[in-house]
Amino acid sequence: MAARSPLINVMAAAAQKAGRYLVRDFGEVEHLQVSLKGPADFVSVADRRAEETIFRELSKARPRFGFLMEERGVVEGADTSNRWVVDPLDGTTNFLHGIPHFCVSIALERDGDFLAGVIYQPITDELFWAEKGAGAWVNTRRLRVSARKSLEESVFAMGIPYRALESHPEFHAQLAALMAGSAGVRRFGSAALDLAYVAAGRFDGFWEPGLSPWDMGAGIVLVREAGGYATAMDGRSNPARDGDIVATNANLLQPLLSLLHGTAGDSPAKPMAATRS
Repeated sequence: MAARSPLINVMAAAAQKAGRYLVRDFGEVEHLQVSLKGPADFVSVADRRAEETIFRELSKARPRFGFLMEERGVVEGADTSNRWVVDPLDGTTNFLHGIPHFCVSIALERDGDFLAGVIYQPITDELFWAEKGAGAWVNTRRLRVSARKSLEESVFAMGIPYRALESHPEFHAQLAALMAGSAGVRRFGSAALDLAYVAAGRFDGFWEPGLSPWDMGAGIVLVREAGGYATAMDGRSNPARDGDIVATNANLLQPLLSLLHGTAGDSPAKPMAATRS
């Protein structure tokens, strides 16, 4: 196993500490005070507590770094090159319904590029982590994306856009095409864990429109360091900037993009090598 860097140790410690609070609150989920802040978008006391824990721990370890957080928003730091991109509870709806599939996601963005990521699933105690140039890992085991070569034998994960998203008709067409052309499609309700599972080879690919940087920052690093690709829908753009992501292995990327674009009558650009590191 590659030795974890001080940076990964800081991120892992913050994620695991927040995860311990989430496990405790998950056991008492029926007592949580929950407020509705938008369609299918719940925020809970546990969510805020986890974010505050991460903010405190990371600020202590790297006091000059800034933040981009789901609840707190942008916090400017004295170091303008580095900022933490944090989702303290990805899979909030699962959490609030007693479904044990959620995680903490922390990425480090340096000069606009994701450098490192940690995704912690506290129920299974799986710590997915990756740093640029150091590979991708779950706990002490090295990760590689799947080696499958055809859509017909592959299983894909996906996320459903919020009801208000205008792209729903296009999304439904894409979903129908992929269901017909693959071995199966799964929807688990946590984009960060879906990306971690792509890095681990559990899913052969993942796609979802309408995401935020904190949903996918850590997962992008994991997929790329596990030998995969993470691109926007055009195969070239930065997914964290565009909000749409397609993640899979080298064999399936072009067929998957072609299938998804074929439903809208477009032809995707050939993906650039720069989308995988």
